[in-house]
Amino acid sequence: MQNFNISGHISGKFNQELESLKNAVLAMGGQVELQLRRTLTALRSEDKRAAEKIIHDDNKVNEMELRIDDECMRIIARRHPTASDLRLVLTIVKINADVERIGDEVERIARMITLTDLPASARIKADMFETGQQILEMFNSTLNAFARMDSESAKRIHTDDRKVDEKYKHLLVQVIQEMQDNEEIAPAWLDILWSLRAMERIGDRCKNVCEYIIYFVEGVNVRHDDTDFADE
Repeated sequence: MQNFNISGHISGKFNQELESLKNAVLAMGGQVELQLRRTLTALRSEDKRAAEKIIHDDNKVNEMELRIDDECMRIIARRHPTASDLRLVLTIVKINADVERIGDEVERIARMITLTDLPASARIKADMFETGQQILEMFNSTLNAFARMDSESAKRIHTDDRKVDEKYKHLLVQVIQEMQDNEEIAPAWLDILWSLRAMERIGDRCKNVCEYIIYFVEGVNVRHDDTDFADE
């Protein structure tokens, strides 16, 4: 396993500040993970009241994101970090933004639950829940990779996003077929399409975070790259 230990390249008060910053992102990630887990439970039981609470609680994530962003800017202004220290702060800035956006996607799914009666198709509902479980596991693994700054795990998760994409495409075909067969409830199906898109976007955001981890640890920028880590 290839990882990076923050305390190996900085010390003292600055080290504590960066450790605290990293822990704050992990705490926010834990809140988003909890929100996603509760959303999947609400999806399975079609619990609109629980979904409404999830929407309301997204404010907590937004507030955490702003505090972390402010702290990053304060550290840059006060400490003038260079080299790997600066790279770490900028990595945290980017990860912070993507985790908050995952929270936004979770809110979008919860909002669909409050507005739309879920499809009568047991197959689609089951596949939606299965896809949700897939992205929940992916997000949990992403947070663990960030906690350890583990680039090898990040590479595996990066590759796993293809499974989410394949599931999303499969569900799109199913939903479009249902829309054609049940044109009178087309607006409800559109809401479901948007929630599926939100699930797919969570996978993309996890992939982004993994790319930031790889860049921080290995100094290799794999964004916009066709690198297939499964072949390594």
